[in-house]
Amino acid sequence: MTALRDRLQTLWPGLVVSGVVAVAAMFLAEHHGAPVMLLALLLGMALNFLTQPEAGQHSRSAAGIDFTAKAVLRLGVALLGLRITLDQVLALGWQPIAMVVLAVALTIAVGILLARMMGFQMFFGLLTGGAVAICGASAALALSAAMPAHPRKEQATLFTVIGVSALSTMAMVLYPMVTGWLGLDAWQAGAFIGGTIHDVAQVVGAGYSISHEAGDVATLVKLMRVAMLLPVIALAAWLARRHELSQGASTSGPRPPLLPWFAVAFAILVVIHSTGWLPAWVVAAGKSASQWCLVGAMAAIGMKTHLKDVVKVGWKPVALMVLETVFLAGLFYMFLRLANHA
Repeated sequence: MTALRDRLQTLWPGLVVSGVVAVAAMFLAEHHGAPVMLLALLLGMALNFLTQPEAGQHSRSAAGIDFTAKAVLRLGVALLGLRITLDQVLALGWQPIAMVVLAVALTIAVGILLARMMGFQMFFGLLTGGAVAICGASAALALSAAMPAHPRKEQATLFTVIGVSALSTMAMVLYPMVTGWLGLDAWQAGAFIGGTIHDVAQVVGAGYSISHEAGDVATLVKLMRVAMLLPVIALAAWLARRHELSQGASTSGPRPPLLPWFAVAFAILVVIHSTGWLPAWVVAAGKSASQWCLVGAMAAIGMKTHLKDVVKVGWKPVALMVLETVFLAGLFYMFLRLANHA
């Protein structure tokens, strides 16, 4: 009991700071329509002096901020399982499911290939490709949690969240017009929106700006992409395990599980939610808790990084994410055309 009390005393300053930043980000996002993850990140970066040793008394927040960026992040990812049910996925029919699976797999593969061609590690391509292909900032955070430790891991996560949030906001504005130019009907437009825009909130906004039918289809297709988070986390964990072994990591100690605990919890919550046993208020509370955890973790990640580190990344990562986004949009449009002529 004493150890727990001491642990809480160590963590609470950082937890409180992360929570305050999360509240501010949620308030600003609700009143100004900006991406909440991006706001949390930017607000957190403004307070990054709290994690610096030279901050003196303020450095006592560092432990709680680090805990939020890691443990609270994993809890938020696990609770994402309450967003989807198996019935929602199956209601799409086999064609949209096949489109989503192929689009996610190919976008991640292209992201890894382009990253290696540009001189980056494979894991950066997996991180950016997964964020673009699945669910934006949430996927970036989930994949980052499953990847091996690296001195520039948080910098890569930070950049990916900024990039995917910006691209998702641009897509929310442009893609409804693009679907009109391409002559897509309501179902096709919804499928295109749900299959290509990165963040869930932007998918909903863009889909329902076209029509109610398009919004419903877009939301269902997007939920299918969210469901792909589990196998992609498993892939990231497996690759991380192989990487650690190839780097000469000790094999005498306990080996990390192939599937992280938060990925297992994600799958269990999907199954439980699919049964319909959970009361609506429990599901709503879980979804809200997930969002708060992810926003708080994003704020903590911002506090642990510096703007100068982001500026150093250069143009190549920007080009990588733009190419991944364009590839996903072109690929999904091709799938829709092929399905229309099938």
